[in-house]
Amino acid sequence: MSRALIGRTVRRLRTERTLSQQALAARLGISASYLNLIEHDQRAVTASLLIKLGETLRVDLGELSGAQERQLEVGLREAFADPLLGADAVAEAEVEALAAGSPNAARAVLSLYRAWRVAREDANGIALPSGRRILLPNEEVRDFFDDHANHFPVLEEAAETLAAELAPEAPAEMNHALAERLRVKHGVRVSVQPLEAALRRYDPSTRSLALSESLPRESRGFHMAFQLALLEARDAVEAVVKEASPSTPEAAMLMRIGLLNYVAGALVMPYGPFLSAAASLRHDMDAIAARFGVSYEQACHRLSTMQRIGARGVPFFFLRVDPAGNVSKRFSAAGFPFARYGGSCPRWVVHTAFAQPGMLQVQVAELPDGAAYLCFARAISQPVARWGEPRPTHVVAMGCAVTNAAEVVYADGLDLERARIGIGLSCRLCDRPDCGSRAFPPLEHRLSLDPLMAGTSPYRFEAKPR
Repeated sequence: MSRALIGRTVRRLRTERTLSQQALAARLGISASYLNLIEHDQRAVTASLLIKLGETLRVDLGELSGAQERQLEVGLREAFADPLLGADAVAEAEVEALAAGSPNAARAVLSLYRAWRVAREDANGIALPSGRRILLPNEEVRDFFDDHANHFPVLEEAAETLAAELAPEAPAEMNHALAERLRVKHGVRVSVQPLEAALRRYDPSTRSLALSESLPRESRGFHMAFQLALLEARDAVEAVVKEASPSTPEAAMLMRIGLLNYVAGALVMPYGPFLSAAASLRHDMDAIAARFGVSYEQACHRLSTMQRIGARGVPFFFLRVDPAGNVSKRFSAAGFPFARYGGSCPRWVVHTAFAQPGMLQVQVAELPDGAAYLCFARAISQPVARWGEPRPTHVVAMGCAVTNAAEVVYADGLDLERARIGIGLSCRLCDRPDCGSRAFPPLEHRLSLDPLMAGTSPYRFEAKPR
């Protein structure tokens, strides 16, 4: 792992546990001066010391990857680069120091920035009079799932208990087992019928669950699993919601629905069997989806949750985006630093996949800091309710660090060095000088305009002083 990240992460974990350098060094069996050098990225960390750090700080080694610091840095760069703030440029070193040395202060800065954006974008006042809400409900819930790395052990346990009671003979028989459980234990009758502007409708008074005839078989199973989670895993979900303490009823309901969807996914794709299948099939998503009788998107979403301590899968990020660039789902166990505001890089496979719907596109994407990810994406079209309506289409994309590429079938035959495509987080945050796909100049650079010369990029700019 990168020396540039481990020191900051060790310092953050140490301060969170109110340990002095002397105290932590004593537990590690090293000198305080050596630990100080590690925390300032002036000494490498050996494998044995890395393991001892994980044991002493009581964290999984994945938590030492520096993903939290990296995401904080990205958020701070976005905030400080916003021209409407009218703030002076903040040097990269200062951003890194704030994220690493004062993470709580960094998060407070981001909270203030988000509150300012809400106030700016909605003059009528989206925030409550009490001032508690500083995020739009969907952003608050997205941050909640990010903070938990899209993994909830208590919900996994509830889903595993329920799946063991269902005990279908094969994963493909799960739909029948779900329907029988609903009928026998809860008296719920499941029917497939035409539904106007709905995919699922449950009537508590008649205990009837109607599923739209436009739903494919795998989606019908997922909706039955959601209904079963609503009936049998509600207490576990409510406990998670209560602990999160969402700021508004809207955020609470979005969180609740998201967690019920999580249970549904864990129910039809149990953790252990799914993790084993993902490894043996080398993350071939079509093969995994076929084995569990689910859709490609459902299998991809589930893969992003494989973060159980002691049984961790390959860390993947998951993204779903529409043709306009709107992100409807985003999870990052792989530490990919998503930009919160504005569009992402047009060179990224997430966007180029729209050109060939249904075809899986693979890309080795390299960020400006040198971090590289094996990414794969597919454009998926949904059925329409009636003739003449535009067909809803979105891209489902996943990715993992290139260090895990050998475990993914889509890397076969790729030269992971030569195949790299340089991308940025977004045009406004990208320093790449000769990009013909650039839509905006970088916010932290001065434009260098010359009428006597035309380059490959529509915007030429001067390097920012360090």
